[in-house]
Amino acid sequence: MRGIDSSKTRLRHEVFVEVARMAYEGTDLDKIDELPYKIIPGEDAEYRDNVFIERAIVGERIRAAMGLSVRNADEFGKLTDNIEASAIAEKYYEAPLINVIKFACNACPEKQVRVSDGCQGCIEHPCKEVCPMHAISMVHGRSHIDQEKCVKCGKCVDACQYHAIIKMERPCMKACGMGAIHSDDKGRADIDYMKCVSCGQCLVNCPFGAIVDKGQIYQTITAIKDANTPVYAIVAPAIAGQFKGLQNEKLAAAFKELGFTDMREVAIGADLCTVEEAQDFMKEVPEKLPFMATSCCPAWSMMAKKMFPEQAKCISMALTPMVLTARLLKEKEPNCKIVFVGPCSAKKLEASRRTIRSYVDFVLTFEEVAGMFEAKGVNFDFLPDDIDTLEKASADGRGFAAAGGVAAAVVKAAKRIDPNIEIKTMSADGLQNCRQMLQLAKAGKYNGYLLEGMACPGGCLSGAGTIAALKNSTAALKAMQKEASFEESYDTSYKERLAHLEKFELPDEY
Repeated sequence: MRGIDSSKTRLRHEVFVEVARMAYEGTDLDKIDELPYKIIPGEDAEYRDNVFIERAIVGERIRAAMGLSVRNADEFGKLTDNIEASAIAEKYYEAPLINVIKFACNACPEKQVRVSDGCQGCIEHPCKEVCPMHAISMVHGRSHIDQEKCVKCGKCVDACQYHAIIKMERPCMKACGMGAIHSDDKGRADIDYMKCVSCGQCLVNCPFGAIVDKGQIYQTITAIKDANTPVYAIVAPAIAGQFKGLQNEKLAAAFKELGFTDMREVAIGADLCTVEEAQDFMKEVPEKLPFMATSCCPAWSMMAKKMFPEQAKCISMALTPMVLTARLLKEKEPNCKIVFVGPCSAKKLEASRRTIRSYVDFVLTFEEVAGMFEAKGVNFDFLPDDIDTLEKASADGRGFAAAGGVAAAVVKAAKRIDPNIEIKTMSADGLQNCRQMLQLAKAGKYNGYLLEGMACPGGCLSGAGTIAALKNSTAALKAMQKEASFEESYDTSYKERLAHLEKFELPDEY
């Protein structure tokens, strides 16, 4: 859970630190085999049944952080297998992006209703009386549920005045808005990649840390170390409040300490995306499209295309803030490398799409960058201020990080183009809510509307790669919006370059 310093988050962090440290120091890659012993020292197990299992799991985490495939318990091989392929200064990962480390999975029950120790054995036993399947009986004075008969309706849960009956659901499965997680033949979590949109919510919600995504830390640092190539970090607005003690005015300096040439706000691209979506909405709804949906969340867009193919044409064709920001930089410096730093695992796939060339070379999450900060020994207290970098994006562009922020910005931009226009909006966050919204749109309930979809509950501030609790990051984002030098996206100084950026292409050899 975000904002909680748990053993799971500490283990993840230590893996990212060690991979980053290995890249910065140029450590012999054969030393990777030693890292599980460094991260899990000693002979006594702290987290699981034995220390050898924990080290094996950490080993697979290290492979994933390097972009390599995770393996099952019956696969023989060293941690360094195929390591040379990933130890490069280019984008690399072995599909799929989201992976289950099978021998780390607890094989949690998919859905089950259980009687806890809180049962008082009362004489009324309303749980028994309300059960439509007669699955509950009294055994030794306590309620007992016959799991063969139970249909998990939850009526007994509601009837118990002691709250002694609980309805259990597998956390990863419950968090998946796509229904992409089921059980394999051993009861362990398994991902249906035909349904998965790589939002990463299963990763966040697995209490056993059995689900991981592929990383690009090593490749990014390798690129940074090349003195002949400028490498820019473009940071998503959800960065607000993610790194404790790092003030907004020191953000650029912090990334320069990591070796980046400089930093830019993706909120600049959000401003351009806002203007483009406002223009498109006014041209196409309702004349050509019954409604228009925002495009900036890749997991939401992928869900719409998988589950609502007939409505997929209603997803805005506007380039995403990440792509627009990258194109601004590539237009000026074609040979530079771009690293998107954000809250989202699905952006790793968006950056790799061939249909729309993103020109983003690497994608890192805030959680991965936190590992880089520690590996490099960056002390936020001694960093200089660098205000200039943060004076080019609007408050509304930064607001893209929060649920509802995209639609609000687009409506304001449309009003600037035509003060008489009235646009109805509907927003949904969390893929289950997004699905319901699109079902209603399919039925004609939202004709003429602008729909905003965000795969993560709360928006990008709750992305799979975030660190801070939603409440804290929401407050930090509002403060960051107040610090913006102008309010509305339509006032961006880059507006005149939008048409050119839409068509911008580098040579094929890029």
